[in-house]
Amino acid sequence: MVTHHPPLPDPIINTTTRLSLMAVLAGAQEVEFADVRDTSGLSDSVVSKQATALQAAGYVTIRKGHLGRRPRTWLSLTPAGRAALHRHIAALRQIVDLADRADARPRR
Repeated sequence: MVTHHPPLPDPIINTTTRLSLMAVLAGAQEVEFADVRDTSGLSDSVVSKQATALQAAGYVTIRKGHLGRRPRTWLSLTPAGRAALHRHIAALRQIVDLADRADARPRR
């Protein structure tokens, strides 16, 4: 009997907070910090901390600059981050498919 192991989600992305941030960033080339915060519903400090962790993993780029005289921060997914997000989502889908198939089996 061959045992099939489901794919493993990415341990770096495998928190709802980080997954939410990456999902927001996946929709654009670059997103201003305030828009990430507002769209994700997370606080400034949580976005900052998690974005820094994702940057350390090579998944997110953080760019600082100014819009007029006001300082701004923009976040974007790196190519590695975008690929990791797609793999993570595919792994989650396969896990959900396993659960759906298990639910579809007749109960004893």
